Amino acid sequence: MATGYSYVKLNELASATEASGGAVAFIEVYLHRPTLAGMVGWTLLVGYIGTMAMYAYAFGAYFGAIFDITRLPFLGLPSRPVLSFLVIVGFIGLNLLGVHESGVVEDLLVALKLLIVLLFVLLGVWYGYAHGQLEFGVEQSLRSPDAPVLAAAVAFVSFEGWQLLFYDQESIENPVETIRKAVYVSIPVSALAYVFVAFVTLSVVEERAVAESPDLALALAAQQFSGKIGYVLIGIAAVASTASAINATLFSTALFAKGMSTDDLLPDRLAPTRETGVPTKTLLVIGGLTILLTVYGSLTAITEFASLSFIVVFGAMNALAYTQRDDLVSAIPLVGLVGTVVFLPIFLWHLYVEEFSVFCLVLAIAVTLVFLEGVYFERDELATGVRSIEKRF
Repeated sequence: MATGYSYVKLNELASATEASGGAVAFIEVYLHRPTLAGMVGWTLLVGYIGTMAMYAYAFGAYFGAIFDITRLPFLGLPSRPVLSFLVIVGFIGLNLLGVHESGVVEDLLVALKLLIVLLFVLLGVWYGYAHGQLEFGVEQSLRSPDAPVLAAAVAFVSFEGWQLLFYDQESIENPVETIRKAVYVSIPVSALAYVFVAFVTLSVVEERAVAESPDLALALAAQQFSGKIGYVLIGIAAVASTASAINATLFSTALFAKGMSTDDLLPDRLAPTRETGVPTKTLLVIGGLTILLTVYGSLTAITEFASLSFIVVFGAMNALAYTQRDDLVSAIPLVGLVGTVVFLPIFLWHLYVEEFSVFCLVLAIAVTLVFLEGVYFERDELATGVRSIEKRF
């Protein structure tokens, strides 16, 4: 919420200069450092692609599990990678059709999943109460007080969707006011949904079963109090949820890339600025990279890198908002800054101790990305240096 406040206030102040567009635009407007803005933008792009790969992976896993499809008939291929591939291709095609079509599908998917989740929570709380199974986790929290903070840090990627709104302002009526309302409503609603779903799941399903089948934990919980129907409905909600997340992130990321290209922070060949709306080539490039990651890449590493990216960028935006403290309530971005500063070392230490191979992969992704950013943003100086060397010889 503190970071949401920082984004909203920075956007309101930037709109007075007719500038908008999220973290990258804020750095350009307030710090006048295009290279830093570009590096943040590239980092976010990789984070968004990793997030979509995670959604596509979850879509394929849940679709296959719920509808008992482990291998495709005739071809004999594993269903999960193929289903992940197909859902990304489908939403690339839908976004190419137009904003209206993808928007209608998004509204339907979100309405469906929210309805199912609401039923899950209501029935689950009633069932847990009736059978004396409601578990509030007080004992566990007292035993491991750092666990909730660690969980939030590792799963930070789950809390980033709202800031995609800042890239879509051209397609939003009265964007400053609308985005402010959307951010302040969506963050608590989403957080409460996570809390209640976890509350029900961990109350009615044994901890061992959750650990053994984390992807299907919600479906197992629903099966406890509504049988096969609940199991399938939660599967449908999971499929709808991941599908809507892919659709929204794909559209917003393409617009984000186009905005970066307009500011010469990304090659025009990757994100052509001449096209109105979402550039076709940009959708294909972003979709193609997402497919590669979800089918062949190390999904754990790219997901954790996405969490790391958002922790760092959110912290930076809170720090930036704090520099404008004469125009806002300074204590709020300070809370956001302190929160991300606490999350970062805990997150890195967890990866180092518990998932060292993932830690190394995350570090490798970060180093590679910084190297590529340096080559791109210093390309003129590098070209000048090469020409100078050529003249000497």
